[in-house]
Amino acid sequence: MLILADFIFDKILDTLNARHFDDPIPAELSDVYDRDEYEKSQRYKKENYKFGILTSGFSLVLTLGFLFLDGFEWVDNIAREFSDNETIISLIFFGIIMIGSDILTTPFSYYATFVIEEKYGFNKTSKSTFFVDKLKGWLLMLLLGGSILPLIVWFYQFAGSDFWWYAWILVAVFSIFLNMFYAKLIVPMFNKQSPLEDGSLRTKIENYAKSVGFKLDNIFIIDGSKRSTKANAYFSGFGTEKRITLFDTLVNDLEEEEIVAVLAHEVGHYKRKHIIFNLVASVLTTGFTLWLLSLFVGNPLLSQALDVEIPSFHIGLIAFGILYSPISEITALMMNLISRKFEYQADNYAKETYNAKDLISSLKKLSKNSLSNLTPHKTYVFWHYSHPSLLQRYRNLTN
Repeated sequence: MLILADFIFDKILDTLNARHFDDPIPAELSDVYDRDEYEKSQRYKKENYKFGILTSGFSLVLTLGFLFLDGFEWVDNIAREFSDNETIISLIFFGIIMIGSDILTTPFSYYATFVIEEKYGFNKTSKSTFFVDKLKGWLLMLLLGGSILPLIVWFYQFAGSDFWWYAWILVAVFSIFLNMFYAKLIVPMFNKQSPLEDGSLRTKIENYAKSVGFKLDNIFIIDGSKRSTKANAYFSGFGTEKRITLFDTLVNDLEEEEIVAVLAHEVGHYKRKHIIFNLVASVLTTGFTLWLLSLFVGNPLLSQALDVEIPSFHIGLIAFGILYSPISEITALMMNLISRKFEYQADNYAKETYNAKDLISSLKKLSKNSLSNLTPHKTYVFWHYSHPSLLQRYRNLTN
């Protein structure tokens, strides 16, 4: 029932949002699209909306079918044929579930990339890159999951319901480590990063950073155009490992002053301690989730709910994940509220330390180039958006 209720609620929000696809563009954003471009953006939104109904409907049928046909018991029995060790059983169980799910949903991902994104001029991914990315993703999942999951299962075996303390420390240390070295360890598996070359852009960035007392030695360009024409920029790491990463598509699409304005926004996140807050919030949320898990995971009723005869940590974890979904929705909503507030603060920082004009023009260009929705429903924004809408950001920057 929880799974079905969550699906229905999401579809209601999606439908409310879709009803505003044909709304006229707000006067403040009238220069983003011309008539033909706006009609193209409407077609793109509608096609993604219909495809989203298909993919989410398939996921719902797959999940409910797996539950009603005792799929978890079937996978658990397969895992137990290979070993009597609970740690190994858990690894095999989750390996089958995650890789199997990914294989079943790959056709949808392929269609989205090579049909929809291709149709609207976004896709630059080759078929070989698409499948190599899949293999790399599986390898990364096996390496990370195969390292962390056995330790958590072991903690549960020797500490019982107190395992969550040990698991929390493990996940917290791993999260901090990954945040510090993500750009050095994970990104190179998928993309090429190059230091921004000397020139007028680097000089302008360095001059801005110096003007706000922000030490910035690591400025990188990433080959985002390898997969898509859509642009982005992000901040990662902290301390000596902090770096700004600019997509090559961003550098190609924007003027140098606009790029500096985008960077000023990213610096605003750092200066306002948003990165540290998000990391701490993530660690605390993980601790809360693990504590709740410790209260229920050993209860045989969870295994019985999934029609699995032998109670185990991995079956309890699956059942808990289903029961936890309403709480997860609430925490996600709270984090989106905070995230939107942080985006306003970062925009204001860029406005105060650089200028609003170049940031506004960059946001408009990025929205145009990605065929963004300029008329989202307010409830949809409230529930799903981690960033304010373009209109909200424009009005905030011009106040």
